[in-house]
Amino acid sequence: MSSSNHRRLDNELASAAAAYQASTVIPHCPQCSNSCCRLDPLVLELNWKQVRTFWRIDEARAAFDRQLKAGQGPQEIRAGNGLYYAHGKPCPVFDEATASCSVYGQPIKPAGCSDFPVYEDGGTIVADLRCEAVDRTALSSWIAQAVGENYRIVSKADPDFPFLVTLSLKKAKPPA
Repeated sequence: MSSSNHRRLDNELASAAAAYQASTVIPHCPQCSNSCCRLDPLVLELNWKQVRTFWRIDEARAAFDRQLKAGQGPQEIRAGNGLYYAHGKPCPVFDEATASCSVYGQPIKPAGCSDFPVYEDGGTIVADLRCEAVDRTALSSWIAQAVGENYRIVSKADPDFPFLVTLSLKKAKPPA
C-alpha cells in the first residue's frame, strides 16, 4: 500500500474514532458513574499554560516548579519532561454538579481529553474500555462500516493492560 493510501486510511480511522466519540461517548459523559474528569484511574498530560489556568496559579513557572519539587505544590501534579501530569483528584475545570467541563470546546482543553477513550494511533484505533460508554463490538462495527468491506477488523487486548484494546485493519480476502 502506498504512503498516500496509508495516510488516507489513517485519516479515515481518525475520523471514524472522532465520530464514534461524538455520537456515543460524549453524550454519555453527563450521566457517567465514573467520569474520567475525576482523574481517578487516568493521568492527564498538561502544559504550563493549562496548569496555570486550571489551578489559577499566579507565580512564575520556576517558582511553581520549585514548590512541586519540594512537595509543597498541588499533590495531584507531577512535573516531567517539560510537562505536568495530574492524577488522583478531579480536574479543577470539571464541574461535579453538572458533570461537565468548563473548558470543553476551547483551545486550552487538553488533547488527551479529546482523544480519550477512542483514538487513532499509527494506523490503528486504540480504545480504553475503562470508559463505560465504549462498547468493543459496537466500536468494531462502527469502524468496519467507516472503512468499508475491503477490510476486516482485528481486535486485540493489550496483555499487560487488558482494558486497552487495539483495533487494526487487515485486507479482506476477496470472495472465492
